Formats: sequence, C-alpha cells, structure tokens
Amino acid sequence: MPTNEKEINNNLFDQLEIVEEALKRAKKENATETIEYLEQKKEYINRKLYQQPPLSKE
Repeated sequence: MPTNEKEINNNLFDQLEIVEEALKRAKKENATETIEYLEQKKEYINRKLYQQPPLSKE
C-alpha cells in the first residue's frame, strides 16, 4: 500500500502507461467500445493524478 504522494503518483503513472498501451492496440483494431472504456479510465487516472489539493500531504 502506498504510503506517500510519490508512491501514489508512481502507481498512477504505471496505470496510465498500461491504459495508454491498451488504447493504442484497441485503436489499431478499431475496437470502439474498448476505446471508449479505456479513454474513460485514462480520464479518471489523470483526474486523480493532477487533482488539487494533492492526495496526501507529506
């Protein structure tokens, strides 16, 4: 379990990378429902990553 903001951000960046890679594949295969789902997940991750104030205070 992440204990500080840096660890939380690292986890979110890892999730974002996975979603972006899957999104590229989905676009290549023209999987429209999957593309919509992954774009929504990407939006949620970005919202958490760049929220103000930060998730935790160090």
